[in-house]
Amino acid sequence: MRFQVLGTLEIQDGTRRLTPSAPKQRSVLALLLSSANEVVPTEALIEELWEEHPPVSALTTLQTYVYQLRKLLTRDGGGQTGPRLVTKHGSYLLHLDEGMLDAVEFERLVDDARRHLQADDLERASAVLCGALDLWHGTALADVVAGPRLAIYKTRLEELRVHATKLRIDTWWRMGRHHETIAELKELTAVHPLDEWFHLRLMEGLSRESRRHEALEVYHNLRSILREELGLEPGSEMRELQQMVLAADHVPEAVHAGRNGRQPARNPVRGHPIARKADCAL
Repeated sequence: MRFQVLGTLEIQDGTRRLTPSAPKQRSVLALLLSSANEVVPTEALIEELWEEHPPVSALTTLQTYVYQLRKLLTRDGGGQTGPRLVTKHGSYLLHLDEGMLDAVEFERLVDDARRHLQADDLERASAVLCGALDLWHGTALADVVAGPRLAIYKTRLEELRVHATKLRIDTWWRMGRHHETIAELKELTAVHPLDEWFHLRLMEGLSRESRRHEALEVYHNLRSILREELGLEPGSEMRELQQMVLAADHVPEAVHAGRNGRQPARNPVRGHPIARKADCAL
């Protein structure tokens, strides 16, 4: 049995889809998944479902949701190797085996990719990052009504997704594949209009492709958005790059990749959910 939260909430058991349809039952499942293999207090579940206004029957209703979920997860008799939803002193714990939850698998793959990058194995890092990002099929828990705790969990997952995307783009640049990221970066700057990292990378890529006019447009669009939304100017790296693009037909290697041509851009900025999967075909 596999559980998916990197998109719509799904329970897959072979070819069967077992996802509950009741909204609050789905919220209970999502919160238990967000703390898989950890104890979740009853009070936390009640707060997630009703926030500051729980009904008198909140505890009884929650127990009904848990009972229904337990039946769903053990419909074939359960077992020591399957998911187990247990009660522990007024709390609940959803025990999952390794490989059952896509979010955990995603984080494991990103950690593996970092180790490959540290070992300077760019091909392997690229493949692993592509595999991690391919686990996503939409915005995290897209069809689940999120209370205060799930909202934090969703934000964390989306920030990790942005971070993994930046790692992959940096990896491709270190492999000399900057031209393959331009179309994706154009979309990313639209989805993350306040994220200077994506704008900086797009400017660099366009400049290296002798698309100087487009590179300058990226700068001016970002400057306009920052001034209108936040009353700020672009950061020093963006300003320096603009001056270099104005003064030359291309961006010197040291600007976009460091003196050794292998260093990633600095100061990644967190952003909003990414709208699409990257094309990771090699």
